[in-house]
Amino acid sequence: MGNGNAHLISELTSTGFTLVTVRHEAGAVAAADAYYRASGRVGTATVTYGAGFTNTLTALAEASLARIPLVLIVGDAPTTGPRYFDIDQVGMAAAAGVETVRLDEQDPAAQVRDAYARAASGRRPVVVAIPYDLVEVPVRTPAGPSAESAGGSPADGGTAGDAPAEADLEPLVAALRTAERPLLVAGRGVLDSPGGPEAMRNLADRLGALLATSVMARTVAGPEGDLGIAGGFGRLERVEIMRQADVVLVVGASMNPFQMRYGTVFGSEATVLQVDVDPARRHQRTAHFLPADAGTALRALMGRVGASPAENGRADGGWRARQPIPPAPRLAPSEDGLAADGRLDPRAMALALEEILPRERTFVQDGGHFIGWIPLMCSVPDARSHTFVGTAFQSIGLGFPSAVGAAMARPDRTTVLVTGDGGGLMALADLESFVKQARSGVVVVFNDAAYGAELHQYAARGLDERAMLIDEVDFAAVGRTFGAEGIKARSLQDLDALRDWVVRGAEGVFVLDLPISQDVVAEYMAESMAGAVPAPRPLPVD
Repeated sequence: MGNGNAHLISELTSTGFTLVTVRHEAGAVAAADAYYRASGRVGTATVTYGAGFTNTLTALAEASLARIPLVLIVGDAPTTGPRYFDIDQVGMAAAAGVETVRLDEQDPAAQVRDAYARAASGRRPVVVAIPYDLVEVPVRTPAGPSAESAGGSPADGGTAGDAPAEADLEPLVAALRTAERPLLVAGRGVLDSPGGPEAMRNLADRLGALLATSVMARTVAGPEGDLGIAGGFGRLERVEIMRQADVVLVVGASMNPFQMRYGTVFGSEATVLQVDVDPARRHQRTAHFLPADAGTALRALMGRVGASPAENGRADGGWRARQPIPPAPRLAPSEDGLAADGRLDPRAMALALEEILPRERTFVQDGGHFIGWIPLMCSVPDARSHTFVGTAFQSIGLGFPSAVGAAMARPDRTTVLVTGDGGGLMALADLESFVKQARSGVVVVFNDAAYGAELHQYAARGLDERAMLIDEVDFAAVGRTFGAEGIKARSLQDLDALRDWVVRGAEGVFVLDLPISQDVVAEYMAESMAGAVPAPRPLPVD
């Protein structure tokens, strides 16, 4: 709250709107972002002008790159011209790829409705700016309906659901019909498109294809033919199967370096087909690109192929029938959960959390070296139950406020924030916000006393590690000062304190500080280094 939005907030709170508070302006946008990712509903954030707005830019850029629909309402310079401290907020938002709707007194309600329509249909954030000299000016309502209120503008992106042209479909249909080993990969675009998950599974069934997903579309596939997560957070034995595909259809996934396992998730000879609403997202590996909404494109493809593998020339039932999918290995950590250096093994900790945490849970993950442990070891109840923040913009430090947004979106569930110590310290102001507002929450800190990603990428190459190391912090002690429960675990048995909290009803927030080993390196990072770092010492498998 500040000069630029004080009147707006007062009007909203006095008329009964729910106010969710955070301590840092970036957190307001991050919380609105996570609210959408966890619920599928557009969130709203508001900050004041100037420094309040500039503080949002990292979170705003993340939402823009991740294509998250939200509305950010900000104060702005007066219509008479900028004051000495005003900056070009419209230009700064545009540099992050975000459009600004600057209100005037001519039916601002219609302008705001239009902003929400643009955000939702375009799957993007939109800034609504209120000039400071207009906050108390009477609204002039036009006699007739405005263009915006009557039906929106062409910029709404309303063509995303239009059926693809036959000529655009043909290359994809031809490749899928002749594929011996077809693989379909679903991203969040499938989840966000009405009927998208069902259409994805139906098309795979017709082709006898195997399925994989991005982390944010977990559970969209399966159970039949489901290889799990594609890319860096997938299980290696299943990634090896993905690499055998001769035709890969990627729908609504960004194909970022994590999803592509740094370019190694698909075989070099595979034909890659891509469906996305944004042509700018065409990947360099893509042979044929279809600009379309995920659900619309999948239904169109279903209409061009037979109703079963046999009708598509696959009498044997297709690749799915021929290819057994190995079960996930059951890891057997040491009795105390320790790595060779005496600190906790993060894989053993993640495996234990799968069993201890409430089944109805929403994971929220900040960025860092640790981000692969939970997807590998822990299940989720549905596709909106695993939220990654910061990965699109390669940022860290948005975890705590994102957990606030997810907790507001699904208050019926336990919100589990997974963060590193570096990102956790960066976002520490909003640990208090999470503790005060979450009905049921757990904070898991994979605490390696370092910026782990930098340590494993650059210290391993001989760079001086001093700036990569962090004096170890006791996050459980910090959480207790805000009213949370918590412990700093030293062994697997210490997690019994979290188990007891769950048994007692999982009310409030529990902070679990896990001082993990720096010697255990994630598989995806070891692969990205192409041999520059050693592979992690494997846990025994039985």
